[in-house]
Amino acid sequence: MTVFAVEYVYDDATAAVRDEVRPAHRAWLGGLAEEGMVLASGPTDSGAGALILVVAEDRPALEELLRQDPFQVQGLVASTSARDWNPVIGRLVEFAA
Repeated sequence: MTVFAVEYVYDDATAAVRDEVRPAHRAWLGGLAEEGMVLASGPTDSGAGALILVVAEDRPALEELLRQDPFQVQGLVASTSARDWNPVIGRLVEFAA
């Protein structure tokens, strides 16, 4: 398994719709957290984006998972980037490959 640092960037024009969809987005993330797939998630830059730490088998599995996010389904994420991340110190070390 690989830990991925996923960054979402939002467009200000979608703020009102994101507010409507946010409960479903957070419920989806919460379910993945309960399954151990999301290690942490939260907004960045005063709501202009988000950082999600995700454990997935590989990049294709990560991409398939992210396509299920209600924010992605509704087209509310302007851009997404994901980097492999290898935590070597701290509580997340146990999730590193």
